[in-house]
Amino acid sequence: MVQESAYRKGRHVVSALHVHLVFVTKYRRAGLIHADHDRLRKIFAGVCEDFGAQLVECDGEEDHVHLLVEYPPQVCISKLVNSLKGVSSRLLRRDRPEIARISSKGLWSPSYFAASCGGAPIDIVRRYIEEQRTPVA
Repeated sequence: MVQESAYRKGRHVVSALHVHLVFVTKYRRAGLIHADHDRLRKIFAGVCEDFGAQLVECDGEEDHVHLLVEYPPQVCISKLVNSLKGVSSRLLRRDRPEIARISSKGLWSPSYFAASCGGAPIDIVRRYIEEQRTPVA
């Protein structure tokens, strides 16, 4: 169960929303080094802050990155992803021109992976809802 302090409280909503994102470099070409991941972590955290979200975790390998983001309910995941990928590609390619060998048009593949996560497993939530008492007519 999520601790109460982990809930995000707004004027009309209480939420605990997390998304696991994976971005892959274009053509799955290796090119990201340790220093790039450190820089990406800072860039992603800044973009998340602009959206009112929080970067919880970020790591990856030479050809992809994984992010765990906690976000408010009014944030559209596709818009967050678009900003994360666009800003990080532009800034990283500006700071490290040799990374342009991955692709001259951008760092990331146009696709991405997103999965909701956190809270109770789906089966437990389904069982909880099924066990609610339906009002009698």
